[in-house]
Amino acid sequence: MGLSGISIWQLLIVLAIVVMLFGTKRLRTLGGDLGSMIKGFKNSMSSDETKKEEEEQKALDSKNLDQKSTTATTTPAGDKVDQNNTKV
Repeated sequence: MGLSGISIWQLLIVLAIVVMLFGTKRLRTLGGDLGSMIKGFKNSMSSDETKKEEEEQKALDSKNLDQKSTTATTTPAGDKVDQNNTKV
């Protein structure tokens, strides 16, 4: 017994009927179309993940730049000033 009560012989009979109805050339074309569709789906999923990772990296970079710009620096005179040149 095979898949949920369908035997191997029943599956082979259904396969033979499908081949007789559509022909091997059309089935081969459908298989190729299905394969290219799956390949395109995988490519789009991987490009979405890449874009998401790039956006996260840009967000981290901009956050790091914001933190660096708000830190105080020391002038040659020894005074600590922020980005607006006001004493801290």
